[in-house]
Amino acid sequence: MGIRIKIYAWMVNRAPGIRERYQKKRGQAHGAGRLLAWGYLLWLNFSYYALRRRSVGEAQMQGFYEKKELHCGGSESASAGREAPEKLAKRLAEYDVASFDVFDTLIFRPFSHPADLFHFVGGKLDYLDFKKIRQEMEEKARAERYEKEGGYEVKLEEIYSVMERETGIGKEEGMQAELEEECRFCFANPYMKRVVEEMKKYGKRIIVISDMYLGEGHVREILKRAGYGDFDAYYISCERRRSKHEGSLYQEVKREEGEGKRYVHIGDNMFSDMTQGKKHGFDVVFYKNVNEAGLPFRAEDMSAITGSVYRGIVNAHLYHGLGEYGPAYEYGFLYGGLFAVGYCQFIREYVKRQGVEKVLFLSRDGAVLSRVYEKLYPGECQEYVYWSRLAAAKLSAGRHKYDYFRRFLYQKVNQGFTLFDVFRSMELEDMMDGMRAWQRQKASGGTAVCKGDRVYADLAADAELTERNVELVKAFLMEHWEEALRHYEGQVQAGGVYYREVLEGVRRAAAVDIGWAGSGAVLLSHMVNRVWGMDCRITGIVAGTNSCHTYERDAAEPLLENGTLVSYLFSQKENRDIWKFHNPGKNHNLHWEMLLGAEEGSFRGFYPDGRGGYRLAWKGENKNAQSVREIHRGILDFADRYLEAMGDERLEISGRDAYAPMLLMEGDGKYRKGMEYLMDEAGV
Repeated sequence: MGIRIKIYAWMVNRAPGIRERYQKKRGQAHGAGRLLAWGYLLWLNFSYYALRRRSVGEAQMQGFYEKKELHCGGSESASAGREAPEKLAKRLAEYDVASFDVFDTLIFRPFSHPADLFHFVGGKLDYLDFKKIRQEMEEKARAERYEKEGGYEVKLEEIYSVMERETGIGKEEGMQAELEEECRFCFANPYMKRVVEEMKKYGKRIIVISDMYLGEGHVREILKRAGYGDFDAYYISCERRRSKHEGSLYQEVKREEGEGKRYVHIGDNMFSDMTQGKKHGFDVVFYKNVNEAGLPFRAEDMSAITGSVYRGIVNAHLYHGLGEYGPAYEYGFLYGGLFAVGYCQFIREYVKRQGVEKVLFLSRDGAVLSRVYEKLYPGECQEYVYWSRLAAAKLSAGRHKYDYFRRFLYQKVNQGFTLFDVFRSMELEDMMDGMRAWQRQKASGGTAVCKGDRVYADLAADAELTERNVELVKAFLMEHWEEALRHYEGQVQAGGVYYREVLEGVRRAAAVDIGWAGSGAVLLSHMVNRVWGMDCRITGIVAGTNSCHTYERDAAEPLLENGTLVSYLFSQKENRDIWKFHNPGKNHNLHWEMLLGAEEGSFRGFYPDGRGGYRLAWKGENKNAQSVREIHRGILDFADRYLEAMGDERLEISGRDAYAPMLLMEGDGKYRKGMEYLMDEAGV
């Protein structure tokens, strides 16, 4: 083992905390920053061994909840500050030769760090801790070449020769697995693809220069697969045994292309592309690395693979430079995209495992979810159906009287609603005169229900519903309950006609909602089976349950226990830390409901059409439809980017990972306050 490797092993690898801290600092360092990283390593070792600060040697753990200051200055994508690709191409065409860096400039991978590709290679090879081992073997291969030949540039074959010797992974097997994953994940930077297309119209010479262990043939193939076609020349460090980083590769380019020509180089690395390019006679154009630009604002308290893919997709999309998006779109893309994809995958897994025949996405929360589900699983049996808490409360009032009064009366006490507002929402306006007569009768008779001052509570139509008169209103409705239920008989019949069409021939269905109590699916199941007699078992799938911050925190527990309800993001049994964190009193419910609104207004219910059928009715138009459309567009675009990146081999996105971006947002008070206007625009 060479002296350099021994020093590295002693200073870096002996203490996990030192290794983790140093490698993070080293990965962020460029140029002279690498010297600072070595200084940082010396300080870590001094602190650990001399000052005996043992915490330095311990692996770093994420804080219970991470804290970051998110991008609050309007559109995040607009901050990329890229000039139009056509304008850049015109500038580049003034030179004789334009050279492009490849990885992170022409080519993206859907990861926040390039080495995260090795997670997938390790999965393909069924090999534990492969990413770390692969990185170590590359370092070792470079050190061995330096000792023999005085240079650090190595080929993939040389890396896997060391890998075979040190690990037992066959050279050919390992190389094939890595090349397959590279080809699978690499895709064109859409901004640079447009630049190159425009450049080719000018007929100027376009070359690529890359510090890379993949040879020219592999780089050429990756670029062609990405749609770039052929370049005029390829200068790859591992084959030339020269690099951009130490400058000799630029010298080689000028020797072969011609010393008297004017050169311009485009790349993302401040030292290798900018400093060294300029030093060797190239004009330079800096293309800021999309991950370096976006990572300060991204959630990192996530599982290694899902987190990297999420951050990589988001950073590439927001910072590549082709598009600028508004806050509503970015809210959907950043906080709704991963959740919607993960939730739909969770739904589909449940459907397949339990033999569910049809998925019902309940309005309004299911509007965008049904579209994401269709993208992920085209042609599978699912439908967007109309149902709402309002409609369900009316139709199921006979069985769920307590819920009826809670929704229409107790949740509106001291909220500024007049009695006319309340009775209109129940569609019982014609019973108000009868209530005043009933009050007078009870007062004159001195009955128990109206003892004391309560009998004199104001029951005028314009009186507000308060704790003083709410029990009197309830008492009236309880005594006239059958009359109240008759108002809903036509709606019950019309709803039955609608759902018989939806569930014809279906014996097992799942009803999908955002949550939180799960009443939507439970009440639908009651109507389908006990009232309409369809014999169809319905399971409710909710994004999240009531959290510990709600008075009815235990309401759904029996139904979660017996499988009538299942939850994705959190419940008392799953992701309990999120169950304790999620607080409707801090608008956490609303943040999620913003994602899953609908362009249409709130669903009012089913009504007879006079011909034995039904008609659907809504509570007016949604004045915020444009904001909802933009949020949904962001969610759907994320789903498209995810499908393009992952293909058929998709990640299992846990509920905890799906919540992580929103968790970060909810922890940033400045960002959260800035979102209040968007909440108003989205109508929540």
